[in-house]
Amino acid sequence: MIPERILAHDPRLPEVLRLIQTEFADMDGRVDPPSSMHRLTLGSIAQEAEMHEIWAMGSPPGACVILTPKPGRLYIGKLAVAKSQRGQGLARDLMHHAEVRALDLGLAVLELQTRVELVENHATFRALGFEEYGRTAHEGYDRPTSITFQKRLGATAKV
Repeated sequence: MIPERILAHDPRLPEVLRLIQTEFADMDGRVDPPSSMHRLTLGSIAQEAEMHEIWAMGSPPGACVILTPKPGRLYIGKLAVAKSQRGQGLARDLMHHAEVRALDLGLAVLELQTRVELVENHATFRALGFEEYGRTAHEGYDRPTSITFQKRLGATAKV
């Protein structure tokens, strides 16, 4: 499967929203504060598609990611893979695509955040070449709630 860009009026946008909501639902009761996916609506994800880049794989989408260029880096958000399609390399393929996009945009770093409690995600991101960069606390919390991971890219990513 090849990642396809999902634009603001793409008929697959509701399926992407459903995928994120379904796959992020496992965090309920595990992370504090609750996931920002609870604030996602069809309108807000359409805005994401307009302002940033949403990429998905499969029909209906079985994996997706939101890529947001920031100064010096490409931020990876809302990476989701359907449970029924895990273990097939879709997350790895989307991360590789993010590397290519970053280099196309002249950015040498990939960055993402994951919650402190989601230790299985930490292991996955480390296996994909990411290193812990820092920890932050959501507003109102006196302890770290998120871990920022970064991956420094070489001059070229293999296509």
